[in-house]
Amino acid sequence: MLFKNKNSSNINEDQLALIEYAQARIKSKKKLFYHFSFFIIGSITSLLANLVFDYKSELTFLEYSWSYWLCSLWLLLLLFHLFNVYVKNKFIGKKWEKEQLKKLVEKQQIKISEIKAELEKEARIIAESELYSQKNPKSLVTLIAAASENNVIGKDNKLIWHLSDDLKHFKDLTKGHFVIMGRKTFESMPKALPNRTNVVITRKLDYKAENAIVVNSLEQALLEAKSDKQPFIIGGGEIYKLAIENTDRIELTRVHTTIEGDAFFPEINTNLWQEVSSEKRFKDDKNEYDFTFYRYNKIK
Repeated sequence: MLFKNKNSSNINEDQLALIEYAQARIKSKKKLFYHFSFFIIGSITSLLANLVFDYKSELTFLEYSWSYWLCSLWLLLLLFHLFNVYVKNKFIGKKWEKEQLKKLVEKQQIKISEIKAELEKEARIIAESELYSQKNPKSLVTLIAAASENNVIGKDNKLIWHLSDDLKHFKDLTKGHFVIMGRKTFESMPKALPNRTNVVITRKLDYKAENAIVVNSLEQALLEAKSDKQPFIIGGGEIYKLAIENTDRIELTRVHTTIEGDAFFPEINTNLWQEVSSEKRFKDDKNEYDFTFYRYNKIK
């Protein structure tokens, strides 16, 4: 039953329209079959009745008995019914085609608007980063995190919410950059983040991490990332606390809920950090909470 519900939820309106059309076609063919069956039985019955009760040996064209006229008229109705089922209604009508074309155009317009908005957002991010980098020639060390209203970022070394838009936001910002993290954060992931250079901070001198650079301090991690104009620090709580004083920017997703956890994001001191942008998003089927993207730059 669960499997059925899961599949049925994936049927969109266009597929539903096609299913309804197919059901209507099946129903119309059944009606035609019944009509044909009744025609055969009715014609034979009326002709036999004519032979028994109303037969004339010599007939002119206008003197055919009622059974012949009835069968002829019924045959015309059957042929008309046959035409409707197999010719007129065989193909999806023009009205349906226009409706589908209108839907497709609307979907494309929405998609184009979304792509345009994403491109404008990326262009704005790039422009702001370049402007900030020009004023600050050193690397733009950026701390990126998602935290609840009470600064919780995780529990039992796991994420405590699913926000599809935030994951995409994280991916877009960090793609192609160094990502610096603590050992526990690295071990919470199934593997090293693709399309990024992963740097893991740990006190364990013999620690090995597949597809990642292992260092023993934040300073070593930043040295490894010195070639990157914008390395990102991605957690966990202790690394955030250690790094916040040495970063230039904070990309914070504020999740608008209060939740229990055991890993926390440090308080942002508004005397040291200035909010430069914000973008609110609302919960939907892919995002279980309302949330806001905030960007803070360190006050110089």
